[in-house]
Amino acid sequence: MELDFRKNPAILSNMVDVMADGVFTVDAKGHIVAWSTGAARITGYSSQDVLGKSCHILEGQNCKGFHILTEFLANPSPYPWGICNQECKVLGKDGRELYLFGNVSVIRDEQGQVAGAVGTFTDLTTFILNNQKIAVLEEQAKSREAFQQLIGKSPAMQEVFRRLRLAAQSDVTVLLTGESGTGKELAARAIHTLSGRKDKPFFAINCSAIPETLLESELFGHVKGAFTGAIRDKIGVFQAADGGTLFLDEIGDTSPLLQLKLLRVLQEGEVRRVGDDRGIQVDVRLITATNRDLKALMAEGTLREDFYYRIHVFEITLPPLRARREDVPLLVHHFMAENSNAFHREIRDIAQDALHRLMEYGWPGNVRELKNAIEHAFVTVHGDCLTLWDLPPEVQRPPTTRNLKSPSSNSEGSLSPDEEARIVKALQQAKGNKTEAAKLLGVSRVTLWKKIKHLQPTPKS
Repeated sequence: MELDFRKNPAILSNMVDVMADGVFTVDAKGHIVAWSTGAARITGYSSQDVLGKSCHILEGQNCKGFHILTEFLANPSPYPWGICNQECKVLGKDGRELYLFGNVSVIRDEQGQVAGAVGTFTDLTTFILNNQKIAVLEEQAKSREAFQQLIGKSPAMQEVFRRLRLAAQSDVTVLLTGESGTGKELAARAIHTLSGRKDKPFFAINCSAIPETLLESELFGHVKGAFTGAIRDKIGVFQAADGGTLFLDEIGDTSPLLQLKLLRVLQEGEVRRVGDDRGIQVDVRLITATNRDLKALMAEGTLREDFYYRIHVFEITLPPLRARREDVPLLVHHFMAENSNAFHREIRDIAQDALHRLMEYGWPGNVRELKNAIEHAFVTVHGDCLTLWDLPPEVQRPPTTRNLKSPSSNSEGSLSPDEEARIVKALQQAKGNKTEAAKLLGVSRVTLWKKIKHLQPTPKS
């Protein structure tokens, strides 16, 4: 039995309504006279909402998708085959912008006059938005100038960002290496923030800033009476960080005995408080960092080999600032914006000679030293532009009068006159307190102690 749609319009209507695409009909003036179930599902407008209304009902301030339809009805001759493969953007009932792909054909009466038009459209919103998102992500991946709180567009920093993302996708033990001031703690925080532990605690401990006798208690806790002064039970940071991440900076400064105890935690997931013979299970992701050569420490016997290979599972090296000078302008403007807020002063400009000098400088203290230099400039600046004379004295001097390399690269361990002056000045400002002087210089206390040795005059033979 053949179906004659012309004699049974209900069959045709049912067929249209089961189509996934939207189908609609307008009269000669552009008023909607038919609206399919598919059209209602895509736009959110029911047939009761749109019947008798102008087709412009789907247009908002930035959505003019149907505006051509009335022009087409008034003069269809430029479109002998109708409007084909038209992409347009309209506004759904809920206010969402919809991306449609459709076709419209004119309907003529028996005299050949325009009686209206019939159109179909497909919803491409999800497809287009996903492609836009992918394009944005690809563009960001090509040139990411910031990753969490780390700043840099140089190839070296792009590689750091890539490895940080990889580290965040697993619970692997990470070793962050690099000179003081390169941002190792920020890198550790970035891994934690992007990991599955992001909603759990993050603790950071500088192993060189705590005396060895107290560091074990700080890490593992102690029970009352374990030693003189232990007047109550105390939990260590391993317990406090349970489920989260613990960052141990300057791991190379720990003693072999403490390394053995840390190794037990890593292998067994268990800590023992000082003075306690019971083990406590913990689930902690460990990230360690150092600015020292751990292989050299192994050769010296101050770093256990088994401990080294346990923490050296996935290494990420943060480059010194002098190895990524193209990032200096980015960092300068970032720190200027920070200090503008902190000092409540709108200073957004920096003189070209000052910026040039900042890019020339060797930055032995790396990003931390650069941050301090910009803060120094905000203290001395007059007006709304940082100048060369606002920078610290050691940065102002041209490179011919100072060593551009980090003092740590000097094989003999001697200090340049500039660094000697900086250390003496910091010690004077800190009134001899080496820990405070180290903070002023942007280096660890152990590093400062080593440098102070070279301040002493060499005895004559």
